[in-house]
Amino acid sequence: MTPSPSVPASGGTALRRLLQALESTVLGQPQVVADLVTAFLARGHVLLEGVPGVAKTLTARSMASALGLDFTRVQFTPDLMPSDILGTNVFRPQDNAFQLVKGPVFTEVLVADEINRTPPKTQAALLEAMEERQVTIDGTTHALPPHFFVVATQNPLELEGTYPLPEAQLDRFLMRVRVGYPPPEAELDMVRGFHQRGGKAAQVERVLEASTLLELQTRASSVACDESVLAYAVRLIRETRANPRVRLGASPRSAQALLAAAKARAALNGGDFVTPDDVKAVCPSVLNHRLLLKAEAEVEGLTADDVLRQTLERVQVPR
Repeated sequence: MTPSPSVPASGGTALRRLLQALESTVLGQPQVVADLVTAFLARGHVLLEGVPGVAKTLTARSMASALGLDFTRVQFTPDLMPSDILGTNVFRPQDNAFQLVKGPVFTEVLVADEINRTPPKTQAALLEAMEERQVTIDGTTHALPPHFFVVATQNPLELEGTYPLPEAQLDRFLMRVRVGYPPPEAELDMVRGFHQRGGKAAQVERVLEASTLLELQTRASSVACDESVLAYAVRLIRETRANPRVRLGASPRSAQALLAAAKARAALNGGDFVTPDDVKAVCPSVLNHRLLLKAEAEVEGLTADDVLRQTLERVQVPR
């Protein structure tokens, strides 16, 4: 295997600064932070799932601030319409012409807060934006910024007033990241900091320049991957389809997403090439929202995360 050029020392330093800045604000959630940065390096989008009050929105806002990107937050509600997100053409009598009034989607980091509190029709308004980084309004296509990055938050479906995301919408997210409660010491530090700041939220300073972002993303996509590791990723995907508890396994596009995330994780760790450990590290977050279990498996309490743990145990790791 011929390794590609690794992230340079300056790039590695920049990524370390980014991780440190986020971990100093989003306390006790190093895995969440790593997954979020991994998804950005891979040019993917992230769905943060957790109960209210575990700093999902703070995590997204801190990421935008650290990257120095424009940030827009949209609170998804049952009465939110697609035009409220995309924008609409408004007639200007003085000009005798229509003028586009852009919606909040025209930003660099879009935080779709509580995305599962709005009906599927409005959720679907983001499909084109997330897949192609463009939106079409009244037949005219409008490009979005090159760093367009969606961080959606979602409350567990068992909470009242939520709508399940359609499979097509879920597939647009590179990762679904579970955000749980922080450990006791981190929670104490969080409350102490809140008290010392006089009740104000923690702030993150910009640590990266726009030119650095593009360089880091480009280098992450060019990280080398041996044929044996490619085959390992595909075996993991195919094993999910062979599992008798799974109604719909991971698709070939899921394999591409797994590889992109693994390459980004390798770059984040300063590696020159993808290792099986990189694949295993990102596998749960990349695939847990792409599997549909059979009804009997759900009745037994089995989850997609359980299936993925079994899959990682069963599939032989290349040497």
